[in-house]
Amino acid sequence: MKKAIMAKKIGMTQIFDQETGDMIPVTVLEAGPCVVTQVKTVEHDGYSAIQVGFGEIREKLVNKPLKGHFDKAGVEYKRHLEEFRIDGAEDYAVGSEIKADVFEVGDKVDVTGISKGKGYQGAIKRHGFSRGPMEHGSKYHRHAGSMGAATSPGRVFKGKKLPGHMGNVQITVQNLEIVRVDAEQNLLLVKGSVPGPKKAVITIFDSVKA
Repeated sequence: MKKAIMAKKIGMTQIFDQETGDMIPVTVLEAGPCVVTQVKTVEHDGYSAIQVGFGEIREKLVNKPLKGHFDKAGVEYKRHLEEFRIDGAEDYAVGSEIKADVFEVGDKVDVTGISKGKGYQGAIKRHGFSRGPMEHGSKYHRHAGSMGAATSPGRVFKGKKLPGHMGNVQITVQNLEIVRVDAEQNLLLVKGSVPGPKKAVITIFDSVKA
């Protein structure tokens, strides 16, 4: 991993390509500024990484262990902490900032976040199953369908797609393209959609498949 940053999802909009005039759907992300709160080294921790903080928080909402951690680093209290194993982590200093301009237009990135929670959903919404007949006396409409064989193996295999809890899980969307960088306002415009609702905190890092 060469570079990474934490961001807050602002929402979706659209922009137009200046050359072709094509409409591009984009997600607006408030990327940083993130503050380095700790630098981990191979000699001391066994691996190389940096810990960064993002988002403001009032002092009274910070517990004592985290307050001591921030005070030792000499940085302002942050709401979210994340660790990145990036190249050249030893070159960072505690208290330094990582801003949106760490990325450039055209970069391919992977975005990780928590998807929207949908609650308990049926098999059609959760897994995309087709419904049954809606007329001629049919009593099978939106059920999950056959559960399998009767006497052999005589059970439902583990992993069978059934109704249940949907969403609210960690999702990574790969190979998204950065189409605009606003360094002054710390904004990144990413082509396509990213997981989570508005104001969700996500992580952006170099694409592993680029």
